[in-house]
Amino acid sequence: MGVKSTVFEQTLKHKGYFNYSDLYSYCYNWFKENRYGVSEDEYVEKISGAKEIQITWVAKRKVSDYLREIISIKWHITGLSDAEVEINGKKEKTNKGDIKLKVSAEMERDYDSQWEKKPLWKTMRGIYDKYIIKTTMDEYEDKLTGKGQQFVEEVKAYLNLEGKR
Repeated sequence: MGVKSTVFEQTLKHKGYFNYSDLYSYCYNWFKENRYGVSEDEYVEKISGAKEIQITWVAKRKVSDYLREIISIKWHITGLSDAEVEINGKKEKTNKGDIKLKVSAEMERDYDSQWEKKPLWKTMRGIYDKYIIKTTMDEYEDKLTGKGQQFVEEVKAYLNLEGKR
C-alpha cells in the first residue's frame, strides 16, 4: 500500500437551479480531458418526494512509476426535483435542489508497493522520499493543488452560469 498525503480539500455548495445530468457529464468530461481514470465507487439514490443522491468518485492519474495523483469527489444532492425555467421566452426542463461537492486531492507515493517488499527497501524509501525526490514531490503536489482548485472554480462557474440562464 502506498503512502498518501492530502494536498487539497474544499467543499463546494450550491442551492438553486442546475441540470443534474449536464453537471454530471461536465465533471466526468473534465477528468477525462485531464487524463484521469474515473471510478464511481458509490451511487445511492433515495426517493421520498424529492430525490437525495450520494455519489463517490475516485479519479486517478499516474504521474511516474512512483507517484500517482488521486482526486476524490463526494457528491451529496438533496431536494432534487424537476423544474421548468423560461429562457429567452422558451421553457426548458432543468432541476432544482441543493448540491454539495467535497473535493480532496492526494499524492500517493509508491502506489504499487514496490518499496514495501523488504525491510531494507522500506528504509531506503524513507531516504528517497526525504532527500532525493523531495523537491520533485513538492512540485507535483503544488500542481495537484492547482488542479483541485481549477476543478472547483470551473464547477462553480458552470453552476453559476446554469443557475442564471
